[in-house]
Order: sequence, then structure tokens, then C-alpha cells
Amino acid sequence: MKRTLLYILSAITMLTMLFITPGCKSVKLKDADEAFQRGEYFEAQKAYRKIYNRLTKKEERPQRAEIAFKLGECYTKLNMAPRAAASFQNAIRYEYPDSMSFYYLGRALQADGKYQQAIQAYTTFMEWQPDSQLAKEGVKGCRMALNAKGKPQTRYVVKNAKNLNSRRADFAPMFLDKSFDQLYFTSTNEKSTGSNRSEITGMKKSDIWVTKKNERGEWQKPELVEGELNTEMDEGVVSFSPDGQMMYLTKARRAPESDTSVEIYTSQRSDASWSAPQKFEIISDTISAVGHPSVSPDGTYLYFTSDMPGGYGGKDIWRINLKERTGSLENLGPQINTSGDEMFPYARTDSLLYFSSDGHPGFGGLDLFKARLNSTGDRWSVDNMGVPMNSSGDDFGITFGEGESGFFSSNRGDARGYDHIFSFELPELKISISGWVVDKDDEPVANAIIRIVGDDGSNQKEVARDDGSFKFRLERGVKYVMMAGAKGYLNVKQEFESDSEEADAEYGIDFVLAAIHKPQIIENIFYDFDRATLRPESKAALDEVVVMLRDNPNVTIEMSSHTDRVGTEAYNIGLSDRRAKSVVDYLIAAGIHPDRLTWKGYGKSRPKIVTKRIAKEFPQFEEGTELNEEFILTLEPQDQEAADQINRRTEFQVTSLDFDME
Repeated sequence: MKRTLLYILSAITMLTMLFITPGCKSVKLKDADEAFQRGEYFEAQKAYRKIYNRLTKKEERPQRAEIAFKLGECYTKLNMAPRAAASFQNAIRYEYPDSMSFYYLGRALQADGKYQQAIQAYTTFMEWQPDSQLAKEGVKGCRMALNAKGKPQTRYVVKNAKNLNSRRADFAPMFLDKSFDQLYFTSTNEKSTGSNRSEITGMKKSDIWVTKKNERGEWQKPELVEGELNTEMDEGVVSFSPDGQMMYLTKARRAPESDTSVEIYTSQRSDASWSAPQKFEIISDTISAVGHPSVSPDGTYLYFTSDMPGGYGGKDIWRINLKERTGSLENLGPQINTSGDEMFPYARTDSLLYFSSDGHPGFGGLDLFKARLNSTGDRWSVDNMGVPMNSSGDDFGITFGEGESGFFSSNRGDARGYDHIFSFELPELKISISGWVVDKDDEPVANAIIRIVGDDGSNQKEVARDDGSFKFRLERGVKYVMMAGAKGYLNVKQEFESDSEEADAEYGIDFVLAAIHKPQIIENIFYDFDRATLRPESKAALDEVVVMLRDNPNVTIEMSSHTDRVGTEAYNIGLSDRRAKSVVDYLIAAGIHPDRLTWKGYGKSRPKIVTKRIAKEFPQFEEGTELNEEFILTLEPQDQEAADQINRRTEFQVTSLDFDME
């Protein structure tokens, strides 16, 4: 249904006027051919079908093949892909001599979602025409569709806008202005103006309709546009000036003894009413079709579709400067236009253009494409919008509202080929990082402040909740630096980079802050047995201390070492002192200023008191218990060893907060 208007109107619902009525008793091929030439595909297919059913004799096979081919052309332009495919298969079966039968069969099968069969048809066609770019693009599109089958290629969510659609064709939605509270579209529903039906589609001729949002933000029932805009002929496919006061629309052109075509008209708004359309002169050519207007957001350019000479084949996208019309007409060039049809342009910005095409590789019929103009303004990059925005049917006529949301039209899923309006939305990515701020004893740090800075210029700050938890929203592919701190604690910094993949993600990160007012254990410090030599596996823990001291440059600390209860007091003091000095020597070698560091060995004189964290790791010891020799001697042998292990530790204690190297 869409391709009907797509070929004459340059749109999906071709604007047509001429009428033919084949004789009721005897349908003549001449009448059917004339109807087809005028673009009256609905009437033509009825006539061809009657003729086809009459040709039953063996010697009539060549005529039957010809009629089947012409039926296929009619069904193609009526968007009836299954019927078109069957007709072209009949033409091939009856040995129609035109190799284009295989190309058109491929197109129909592709539009019907039968991609493997379509590839075979295209491949057979290329045995006659190996250089056919359209056939090559068809094969490429089919393979792309097979690879994408059953899995969305983008995060867009597409839904049938059922409250906007009628039982007929509804297409080419367009917002009036940036308030996004009025949506105009084209419809052939039964309440459209006039009583005559289109000879192209068999439906009422198209009119322009509008729906408005109510105070709850809900779209109301669509109504015919007020004023003198709609007539008994076809009108549709609209765009608006930035202020919403001028409408550009596509309207059928009718002249005696000539085929129906389309032109662009304008209409002025007065309150909710629109004036009678006035022709907008772009070219003096009376043969070429000109339609599908799209005004650039700043009102400078009018983009449109035309089959005028000077293009790349089929229908191309052109533009004209509305402020300097003379001499400003230009074709958008070979990156946009192909030997197929490019239509329904939508200029979103001065460097971002959306359009529909059957010439670029696609999933079948018309596909929606997104084109970006490079920074030098001399080249477009074109990308298929993928599934679910595109389907095996015709997908076209897009308009954007707020953010990455809006409407477009498609005949997907409709066996009659009727177009319907669909909504789309790109849900916001949910990327976040969350965690807890706790102290070394696994207790939440009250009023901890977390800051996060990204290389995209972002800068966020949050106060941790009472349980120490926090959460930030992030962007994709950004390098972040995070720092957590609180009064009475040393700052801790961490770095990470969010993934660039376009998917929801949640990262986790915790901050363990060292308290200033009490000793802090350094986990995973190991020495050779009965010696002060640091073992290699201590490096990771010591490097974390280096980072902590660099992140807190005004802090000085005392490094202390402690032993278990075994051995004499003098021996343990000497051993622990040498071990503490070994740690200090490592930190100095790593670049920490010596004046920030002192050391002391305490031997077994300071037994550890069980903290919450220790009690969690060693549940046999109650929180608050001092692991002195008297207590340890009351334990079972295995628990005595665990207590001795806890007492053998290396710690640091903050001694000042005002170190100044100068």
C-alpha cells in the first residue's frame, strides 16, 4: 500500500486522480496497461487478474507469463509482497523472457522476509547482469537480515501506536513544533474527505490528520485538520517551519492527458485552522515528481524527494535554500542517493539526516537510515538503523520528539500492505557504580563523602548513607577517578573505566578508610621465618600503603610491628623493631619522604583486641576480647595458634596531619 504512493507520490500512498473502469463484460489488456501507466495499480491488478484467469490454453502460456509479470509489478507497488512473489514465480514458470523477473522476485521475497530464497533469486539474476549494484545490495541486505534474525541490533523499543491507527493506512507522522504536543500524519481511513476511492489503492484518498495531547500527556483521538487543507484529492506527507506557522505538504498534480504526479504545496496556520494549499515552485519541469518535504530545524533548507534529471536513479533526496532559492538546488550526492529510491527525508540537525531507502543494504522494502555529515561538510556516513526499527517490510517517515523517541510508519505484519504508525524509544542506559564506605574493622563510616570525576568533564559528589552505602550514575566509556574521605579518616582514591558497550551495567566498588585515631593493620605482610626480611608476596600490600600516603601528602605515620607470646621480651622487641624498619625502608625506596616515617617494634607487649572484622573471620573469639597470654593459655591448641597468628601483625598509626615538605 505504501509503495503505491511511494512511486507516484514519491511516498507510500501515491496521490492519484485519474480513473479507469475496464468494461464489465470484457476486460481488455489495453485498458489494464493504460491504468498501470497512470499509476492506478489497484484497478490495473483487478483487470490483469481477470485476463490471467482467462488464459488457460497451452498456447497462451507466453501471454500468461506477461500478465503474471505485470501482476507482480502491481502487487509490488501495492506493498503486497507475498502476492508479488507468487506472480513473479508464475512469470518465471511460464518462461517470461525478461531476466528482471528474478530481480523483482528477489525484492518481493526479501520484503516477505524469505531471505535465503531471495538470495537465490538475486544470484540467478546476476547470471545475466553480474554488475547489478541493486542486486548486490539486495544480497548484502538479505545476509545482514539473516545474521540479525531473532536478535535486536539496537536498544530501541518499538510499539504499534494503536490509538493513532485506523483500519486503513496511516503514515508519515510529523510533530508540529518543539512542544511535541501535536502530531500530524497522513491517513486513508474511511472518514477522510470525499467519497471516491483511489484507483491506486482501492481506499479513500489520503488526508492530513492531527492528534493532540491532553493535560495528562495522553494522545487524543485523531481528527481531520481544520480549514481548507484537505480536499477530495490526495494530500499528505507534511513538514513545518520552525515556528509551526507554515506547513509544507505533498499534493497530487493533475493535468489533462498526463499521468498523475505530485508537487509540494504550502499552507498557512491561523489558530487551529489551515489555509488552502498554494503551490511551492521548485522546478519548472512538469514531468518530474517532487514531494516528501522536510524543513531543516533552523528553517534554512527544504529537503525533498524527486525523480528529476540529474539524480542517481530512481528517486533521490535533494534540497533547496529557502532563503536564497535561485541557484541553490542541490542533490545530496552518492553517499545518500543510489540507483534505488531514497525518500522521506527528515533533517534533525544541520549534520544529521534520517531517510528511507531501498537502494542501500536493508532488510526488505524501504529501510530507515541515519546519515551524519562529517566536520568538513563534504561527506556523509550512512548507517542502517537496524532491528527493530527496520523490518522486512517498508519502514519510513520518521519524526523525533523529546530525546531519542518519536514515531515512524511501517507496513510490517500487515498482509494487506497497509501502513501504520509506530512509536519508538531508546531507553536511557542504566550505568551505575555503587558500594560501601567502611573502616578497617568493617564498620560503616558516618558522613563519608565520595567524589567522582570523569574525563568527560563530569563531577559528582555524594554523602554515604547511614549504612555506608552510595551510588552514582555513569556514562559509557569514561575514565573515572573516585575518592572517599571522612573526618578522622585518611582519604582513599580509586580509578576505573566504564565499558563502552551499549548495555546496562552496574559496577561495584568499596572504600576501606583508615582511622586516624587508632592503629591500622596492614594485611598480608610476610617475613622470612625468625627474620626481618620481607617476602615478595608482601609487595602488593605495601604498594597500597604507598598509594595511601601519596593520596594523603600531609600525613606522617609510625610503622609498628608486633610478635606473638613465644620468645623472650628482649628478643621479640628486637625482631619486631627490625621488621618495622624493613617496611619503612620499602616505603622510602618507593618515594615516600623519610621525614614522614618512623618505626617501632613492640614485641609481644601490645596484644590485639578482637574487632568486629576479626570476630567475623575468627568466630571463636568474641569481639572486644584482648588476646593476651593469660587468655590464650585457656584455649585449645588450634585456637592458641589462631590467636598467636592475629597477634603477629604489622600496623601503622597516624602521628600528624600537618607535614609540609617545604
